[in-house]
Amino acid sequence: MRYRVCHTSRYAYGSSVELAAHMVHLRPRALPFQTVVSERILTDPPPARRRDGIDHFGNTVTWLFLDLPHADFAVTAESIVDVQFPPPPAAESTPPWEEVVAAARSPEGWRASEFRFDSPMAPAQAAAAAYAAPCFPTGRPVLAGLLDLNARIRRDFRFRAGVTTVATPVAQVLQRREGVCQDFSHVMLSALRGLGLPARYVSGYIRTRPPPGQPRRQGADQSHAWVGCWLGPAHGWIDLDPTNGLVVADEHVVLGWGRDYGDVSPVRGVILGGGDHSLAVTVDLEPAEG
Repeated sequence: MRYRVCHTSRYAYGSSVELAAHMVHLRPRALPFQTVVSERILTDPPPARRRDGIDHFGNTVTWLFLDLPHADFAVTAESIVDVQFPPPPAAESTPPWEEVVAAARSPEGWRASEFRFDSPMAPAQAAAAAYAAPCFPTGRPVLAGLLDLNARIRRDFRFRAGVTTVATPVAQVLQRREGVCQDFSHVMLSALRGLGLPARYVSGYIRTRPPPGQPRRQGADQSHAWVGCWLGPAHGWIDLDPTNGLVVADEHVVLGWGRDYGDVSPVRGVILGGGDHSLAVTVDLEPAEG
C-alpha cells in the first residue's frame, strides 16, 4: 500500500522566541517492509542550520537551529511511503514465552535486551505485570499470549482524549482504564517488561476511515503509537496495536521506535523566550497513486 503523509505542527508563542533548537522525529523509517519513496521537511521560519542523522535506535532524526526572533514556528513533514508488513507467524509455532525471556537474557538476544528494562515513561511495574499474567500461563506460545493481551487492553480500556497528558504515569492509566494510544502502549510495554519480555514503543500513523457515506475530512488522521514485541531469535519482532486490538498490517506507517514516547517525540526543543505557547497538529494520511 502506498501512502502520502503530511504532518504539520504549529507553535504560537506568547512572546518572541530569540533562539531555538528542535529535534524532530518526522521522517519515516526505511525498513524491509517499508520503502520511503520521497520525504522532505519544511519549516517557517526556515532554520539557520539543519542537520540530519540517525539516533541510537536507528531512527532518522533532524536537528533544526533558529537564531532569529520569531513569534510562531511551523514544521511540516511530507512523505510518500510504500508499506507491506509481513504476515505474522502462526501463534502456536512461536516458542513458549518463558523461552523468549531466557533468550533475551542470553548473548543471542543482545539486540533486543535493552527493551526489557525500565524506561522513564514505561517502567516494569508489578501491577501491570499482574494485569498481563493471565494471558501468559506456563508454557503458552509467546504470540498467543501477546494477542490475548492486545485484545484485552482493547476490551478493558476506553479511548478518551483529554483525560491524560504525555506525563500521565502507567499506574494512573491502569487505575482509570482510559486514555489514548500513547497510554495504552505504555501500559502494554510496562506489563511485558514486568514479565521479562522485550517490547518497544513504535511511533507513526494509522489510516482512519470516515463513516459510510461521509467524506474524508482533511487533517482527520493523527499521530499514532503501538508496541513492537520480540518473539525470540527465530521470529524476530511483531507489531501489535492495543488501541485497536489488531496486528499491524498495511494501514500503519512507521516513523520510528524507542523505549517509550520520550525517545521518539515528534518535535522536542529548547527555546529562549516564548512564554506560554499553543500547539496545533494536523495530519493527513491518504492512499497515493502507484
